[in-house]
Amino acid sequence: MFSKVTIALVAAAMAFVQVCGESHTVTFTNSCGYGTPYLWGPDGALLSTGGSYTSDGPADGLIGYLQTGNCGDNGEHCTVVEATRNKTGSSAYISLIPPYEFSVTIGFGYYNGCGGAGADCTYSSCSSPGPPSEFPQSVDCSVANIGSDWRGVARKWQTFGILSIL
Repeated sequence: MFSKVTIALVAAAMAFVQVCGESHTVTFTNSCGYGTPYLWGPDGALLSTGGSYTSDGPADGLIGYLQTGNCGDNGEHCTVVEATRNKTGSSAYISLIPPYEFSVTIGFGYYNGCGGAGADCTYSSCSSPGPPSEFPQSVDCSVANIGSDWRGVARKWQTFGILSIL
């Protein structure tokens, strides 16, 4: 009897973990023909240099940009996408607020939910920093386990799923 109860509890726990699990993937599309996409975590860890990054839990405080040789480790002097991903929702925005500044066209979009919602910044005075606040306007998505493509294109507008370096 004990072993049947133990097996039932283990099975229930495994089902709970699978249902409550959380996963977020960031992919990069660099169509600029130069530079390396970087993705940094909130603790200063370099999470990706162009390959897809998947977090099996919350992914808070992500910073992504195209390293062209002029960017600091946190994206200073470059156009950046900042994002937070968790099970109850995700948020991302393009920042040009100092120490960030326009360096390349950049964009992002959600996939696997939220209808591809995202944003692009294709010129130096793009309206990402939303007045009157000093904080940029974010694009939110309440779909669980959302993915994003961060994209970039040299001379052509493209819309994919969050860091796109346009």
